[in-house]
Amino acid sequence: MSLQEKVMTAMKEAMKSKDANALTSLRAIKSELLLAQTETGSKESLTEEQEIKILQKLVKQRKDSAAIFTEQGREDLSQPELDQAAVIETFLPEQLSEEEIAKVVSDIISKTGAAGMKDMGKVMGMVSKELAGKADGKTISSIVKEKLS
Repeated sequence: MSLQEKVMTAMKEAMKSKDANALTSLRAIKSELLLAQTETGSKESLTEEQEIKILQKLVKQRKDSAAIFTEQGREDLSQPELDQAAVIETFLPEQLSEEEIAKVVSDIISKTGAAGMKDMGKVMGMVSKELAGKADGKTISSIVKEKLS
């Protein structure tokens, strides 16, 4: 079952249960998927990697918005954003723990012989490619910085 089919099924369930938050989140996913699909002008479906990137972008947008609202003391606006992020995250592959990410980072650093911050770009590229969809870039970046410093 493709991501679009899963989203449509979840939308039907959200409509039946009158879950407005889930419905809003699912419509955002559907919209982004359609935009990405028509952007290329082809009738081909998106790859799983492209779908994961779109979902990660949507989650990041919601979390960033929530952080800004919280900073400004607007919890009433922050919570719905976090709730939407949680709904979108259900379609992402299971995220790795920081320990698991650190292990992968250590392995790649030892393989490449990276020493110091000058090699951060090389290590980040390899780790990001290996952990695509399983960890967010911010977490990867902080762990790589910690290991290389």
